[in-house]
Amino acid sequence: MKRQNQSSVVEFILLGFSNSPELQEQLFGVFLVVYLVTLLGNAIIIVVISLEQSLHVPMYLFLQNLSVVDVSFSAAIMPEMLVVLSTQKTSISFISCFAQMYFILFFGGTECFLLGAMAYDRFAAICHPLSYPMLMNKRVFMKLLMMSWALGFMLGTVQTSWVVTFPFCGPNEINHISCETPAVLELACADTFLFEIYAFTGTVLIIMVPFVLILLSYIRILFAILKMPSATGRQKAFSTCASHLTSVTLFYGTANMTYLQPKSGYSPETKKLMSLSYSLLTPLLNPLIYSLRNSEMKKALVKLWRRKVDSHPF
Repeated sequence: MKRQNQSSVVEFILLGFSNSPELQEQLFGVFLVVYLVTLLGNAIIIVVISLEQSLHVPMYLFLQNLSVVDVSFSAAIMPEMLVVLSTQKTSISFISCFAQMYFILFFGGTECFLLGAMAYDRFAAICHPLSYPMLMNKRVFMKLLMMSWALGFMLGTVQTSWVVTFPFCGPNEINHISCETPAVLELACADTFLFEIYAFTGTVLIIMVPFVLILLSYIRILFAILKMPSATGRQKAFSTCASHLTSVTLFYGTANMTYLQPKSGYSPETKKLMSLSYSLLTPLLNPLIYSLRNSEMKKALVKLWRRKVDSHPF
């Protein structure tokens, strides 16, 4: 099938941090460790929740799906990023570049909606504990989960299909660490005004709306926490909410700055750092913030470890 955009470019070159070779060498080691820790942390969550029946409730099933998204999101970006950091320049084929763009949008969009669904789950559990079984029954849970994945799939499909139709006549150097839409869009030799309007509208709907709803949910949760009679309970709940909001703000804030204005005035190096914050830090922090600090998760992990030790005595 002949491509309709008549592009003369058959491959792209990802520059990464090629202006600072020494920095690239240092970042490679750091990012490799972070990537491996991210995979390990999220894999532990996925396995523990899968094996422990007591955790098969909406809160932890949402967490399990978030870990699947974070592992997939990291896998879409980090291996290629590590290659970029280990060489001065690296080429990526036209098809591979747009495949990476698709998966970044797919998993990034899914995470946006999942975080919103998780905030609603916590809001229902804390602010309406008596009505929670009805507000978050199995049917509602499945709808929210399927909707999150479906909307992420639609985002990746629609946006990537549109960008791939633009002609790319050269140059072919992407001054970024991955094939994210804004970085690739700068190389298009065509008028992208309509796409930028779509990107602005889509960013508002996909990033800003869930973010605002999450903030409103946590405001209601904080008011509910203030009514708790136990000072220890209030302190623990405040600590948990603060951690959640830190992760959410980091993810939504930097993604919003990147995608709200595809051709914004930020310097290339600033854009790279913003990209790192939601592609590197968020998947690393989520297991620590949402699960590994959770007492039920720690109890389940210890229980499974003891079961394994008992089944394989020395």
